[in-house]
Amino acid sequence: MESSETPERDLYAILNISREASDEDIRKAFRQWAQVYHPDKYQDPELKNVATDNFQRIRDAYEILSDEHKREIYDIYGMEGLNSGYELSEKLNKPEEIKEMLERLKRQKEVEKTLAHSKPSGALLANLSLPQYLDGGSIISGMGMFSEVKSQLSKRNSLAIGGNLSVAGASGTGSASAMLRHQISSVASVEFMASAGLRALLGVQTSRQLSQHSMATLGIAVSLRDGSVNLSNAWTRQLSETTIGNVQLVLGVESGISIGWQKKDDKTSASGELKFGTASLGASVHYTHHFSAKSHGRLAGRIGSTALEFEIGGGRRISKFSTLRLLYIVGIQGISWRFELHRGGQKLIIPVLLFNEFNALFATSAFVLPSSLYFILKKYVLKPYYKRRERQRMLDKMYNKSIKLQEARKVAEKAQKLLEIVSNRKKNKQVEKGGLVISKALYGNLQEMDGRGELREEQNDEVASQVLDVTLPLNFLVSDSGQLKLHGGIRKSGIMGFYDPCPEFPKQLLVEYTFQGENRQVVVEDCDELMIPR
Repeated sequence: MESSETPERDLYAILNISREASDEDIRKAFRQWAQVYHPDKYQDPELKNVATDNFQRIRDAYEILSDEHKREIYDIYGMEGLNSGYELSEKLNKPEEIKEMLERLKRQKEVEKTLAHSKPSGALLANLSLPQYLDGGSIISGMGMFSEVKSQLSKRNSLAIGGNLSVAGASGTGSASAMLRHQISSVASVEFMASAGLRALLGVQTSRQLSQHSMATLGIAVSLRDGSVNLSNAWTRQLSETTIGNVQLVLGVESGISIGWQKKDDKTSASGELKFGTASLGASVHYTHHFSAKSHGRLAGRIGSTALEFEIGGGRRISKFSTLRLLYIVGIQGISWRFELHRGGQKLIIPVLLFNEFNALFATSAFVLPSSLYFILKKYVLKPYYKRRERQRMLDKMYNKSIKLQEARKVAEKAQKLLEIVSNRKKNKQVEKGGLVISKALYGNLQEMDGRGELREEQNDEVASQVLDVTLPLNFLVSDSGQLKLHGGIRKSGIMGFYDPCPEFPKQLLVEYTFQGENRQVVVEDCDELMIPR
């Protein structure tokens, strides 16, 4: 079993004990390391500071592993479980009981995190009209704003409050709405809705999962202005792993039926809808293709008694949370562009009406000019900029990584320095009786070394920095009986005096040793057990 902890925080590696170690094994290992790293043993201020840091590491490891309940938490959830403040009752002795308690506490913390989190969303719309501006009017023909905040009141209840304002010419409208959602069970929910303003109404809607692939929704809404009642019923079914179909029926002042489908996978998304009603008749379709993780293209069309337009365009993610989109629209209302900026849950939408009437020359120009400008900017401005930025990020990352590795190497070398006296004394004792003596030990990326454990002539300093000499700590770990054991399933980089010199490469440990006058060599993988002499 390989530890899920980072090597520097693997408590078993710090004490060099197995995961099945007894309480006596833990105490014995702590005493062994404490003899070297106790701060009171050193008068020199620098050595005293080094000893204090390393003694704190072994003491923390001992305090956790010697406590039965803390050790259970660490074995299941690692340091994250301990740092999260999980506590176990002393009455829970079975591992399955402890795991159940931890899972319950983890879910509780997730709920608390959810309750403290609200999700705001909104959109700002600014309609621009070039023909109106050329006729001497304002270039802004209208504006609109929408905002909504969703908040989790409890595990089963959520509240959404929103409002919108719109202005066109000299007139304006606005409304406010609220929706309370209650999760009745894992397969059913109910929503209560209310709005005030232009469309003042009260409504209730309930949804239920009929089967693994089907869901039904039933709703009723009453207008507070004229008392009219609208009934709605919708059915949704999973047609395949990526496709959903739905049917909706509305009975009321504006009765109608709509049939739609949606398809979405890693690269594409598409949807279509047919709508038949007493006031309108129409169909719509859209298709989006993701060329990469950052860019996508979009095609859409709408046709019916009140609309006839075609839309083409695309978008690009310009940062981690922001996407910019440009769409070209041709329809009975004229020719226009639409700019959209999406950031988190917020949107800025700017439709620009270019021409009131359709003209083949104008339509072609409105499509070709921005497209050509985009590809020119992409090739000569955006791509070079992103390449420079990515190159700089990589250089900064490499530099930061190099600094951290240098600091980790210094810490390991200082830890080894304190081991030197005891390690040499143990080594001399083994030499006198012809026991186990570690003559050379290297840890790290050994793929670039020859069979004798030496760097090849063509290798540079960077390759050399991926290998750490660990002869001192291994001689220290040789027992009085002349044996060295490193336990399996634990990364060796966590052992005192070790560190990980090459995080992105597989690591090995090479040990050359002498036993009873005979020279031997062994190489083991990072998490494999080492037992010498055999």
